[in-house]
Amino acid sequence: MTNVKEVLLQLSPGLFFSCNQSRHYPAIYIAKVGDRLLEFVKNPNKKQLPLRWRHSHFEKNHVKLEIMISVIIATRNSETELVHALSALVPAAAEGVIREVIVVDGGSSDNTEKVADAAGCVWISRGNASRSERLAYGASMASRGDWLLFLRPETLLESGWHHEAQAFIERAARASNGPRTAASFRLRYEAFGLSARVSESFAALRSQLLGMPYGNQGLLISRQFYQKLGGHRPLPELEDLDIAKRIGRGRMVFLRAAAVSSGEPEREGLFSRFRQAFARFCVGTLRIPASVAVKLHG
Repeated sequence: MTNVKEVLLQLSPGLFFSCNQSRHYPAIYIAKVGDRLLEFVKNPNKKQLPLRWRHSHFEKNHVKLEIMISVIIATRNSETELVHALSALVPAAAEGVIREVIVVDGGSSDNTEKVADAAGCVWISRGNASRSERLAYGASMASRGDWLLFLRPETLLESGWHHEAQAFIERAARASNGPRTAASFRLRYEAFGLSARVSESFAALRSQLLGMPYGNQGLLISRQFYQKLGGHRPLPELEDLDIAKRIGRGRMVFLRAAAVSSGEPEREGLFSRFRQAFARFCVGTLRIPASVAVKLHG
């Protein structure tokens, strides 16, 4: 718990300044978010009243945004990563773009639930369900957003990401095939070193050639298109490539904003990384079903 307290203490002051120039909401809301996190740090065992991501008491005095996004995050023992992931969503929530954040947990034994509760997220526990099952269930429970944003807890979206997301959604609304498109972000690793940079380059190449982003790059898709595709299938792994394959290369747009992953590719062995890359190559290039490639992925 000490690490989470330290992270929250460092994070909370930043919330005051990340959105205090918001065009739609006063800085007092940001102060409210910061106060809630600090209150959680001081007394993590105290039951907190949920902090709503939709703020009707501010909306009545400001122009409503038509763009509404529901965020779905699948977690498992992700207390520290979730703090950073949620901090990147605060500016978009303050501007009314994000209407709800749904955290679907797979049996955490740490303080992930307390972090989600302190930030005002909708908390759903799904036991030992796979990540794809948790994402699918979170999408079925989302009720406020016309667009769904699937994120991993280790993904920190770059500052200003929601402006690009807004531009993409507005463009999709004008285009004839817009409702049948999806978007993802450019992958960056937080780690230093050559391995991380090489992995970023390969990820960019794969994204442009195959149109198949990793799950830690995020996925922004309209609810209507997601339901038409059948949502996430119940797979133990490779759920990100499975849904990307069904979306199709021509309908996947890559935004310039980065999704910064706290994962470190060098932690995995060379053989393991080669096996995973080969499995993804089979899905993306050879069009082998993801359910078959899961066995290669290991």
